[in-house]
Amino acid sequence: MAQIEVKVPVLSESVAEATLLSWHKKVGEPVSRDENMIDIETDKVVLELPAPSAGVIVQLLKADGATVVSGEVIAIIDTEASAQTSPLEVKAIPSAAPNAPIAAAPAAASTGAKGDVAMPAAAKILADNNMSAQDATGTGRDGRVTKGDALAAVANKPAQAAAPAPAATAAAARPALQPIAAPVANLGDRPEERVPMSRLRARIAERLLQSQSTNAILTTFNEVNMAPVMELRNKYKDKFEKEHGVKLGFMSFFVKAAVAALKKYPILNASVDGNDIVYHGYFDIGIAVGSPRGLVVPILRNADQLSIAEIEKKIGEFGQKAKDGKLTLEDLNGGTFSISNGGVFGSMLSTPIINPPQSAILGVHATKDRA
Repeated sequence: MAQIEVKVPVLSESVAEATLLSWHKKVGEPVSRDENMIDIETDKVVLELPAPSAGVIVQLLKADGATVVSGEVIAIIDTEASAQTSPLEVKAIPSAAPNAPIAAAPAAASTGAKGDVAMPAAAKILADNNMSAQDATGTGRDGRVTKGDALAAVANKPAQAAAPAPAATAAAARPALQPIAAPVANLGDRPEERVPMSRLRARIAERLLQSQSTNAILTTFNEVNMAPVMELRNKYKDKFEKEHGVKLGFMSFFVKAAVAALKKYPILNASVDGNDIVYHGYFDIGIAVGSPRGLVVPILRNADQLSIAEIEKKIGEFGQKAKDGKLTLEDLNGGTFSISNGGVFGSMLSTPIINPPQSAILGVHATKDRA
């Protein structure tokens, strides 16, 4: 029997671990060479793991949702087995012993019974209205009175009899008006959904918090006259698209402008490493791109050497790959400076957060006409 180990692909130095999302194959099923066996999520991308050889899967060493590291063995393929292999010949890893059955919890008190215990918020409402838990119908767990139950009880409370008028008052007492009970929704019945954060979103939150807590961030706002750029774009956009097969946008102009500024002020193209400032002699510009999984920042390598057309093509490729979940670690590693375009959302101003270990970020926003 010839067996081949299936390992987690080599991850970049900045990626310590990954998460197995979902196996596309089961033990005993055949697999073709280069067929995707499982999706692996890092804090940057989702990778497809192709089968290194054709055969039959005989072991799955890690379950969906497991955390793995670079080079870790997660499955075994028998290259000499065939699809007709008997299930008895397949050496699947024994599944974990099922948990012992949990004794059923005592049935909660049926709803609709008078409550014995009121939750703190409910107790305060009842006390403020000279009522007790016995005056409310508890719909919470074990008959507890919830805030919604207390509000309902207060709304349905019979009106107090009007106090007798003083003897000196000659006017006859008017009958008390019955209050109209407003419908009170049980606040505990409102729908909620709890969804675990993906590794990418958790990592984004972690990095942004780290950036804010470890960097002395200063944001400056400036207006730029975009009229010359818009005039140039309107003049050449049709010819540009015909010649290069891609639309002429604004981001390529921002990239070129940023590179020119970074050459003039190299400290903004530097990064901090311990007690050292590392000045980069190249210009790898990160372009923030939204994706269904979260914000990603693919890198335009050597942006100073790219033409306007090449920049537009690369940005278009990044956007499509982000949408399809096809960005690779190579697309995302590194970067010396970043650009975030809040203008696509109509934003006028923002305070973009620096992408560590970079020193600066450029935020561009909506273009407006001035009188």
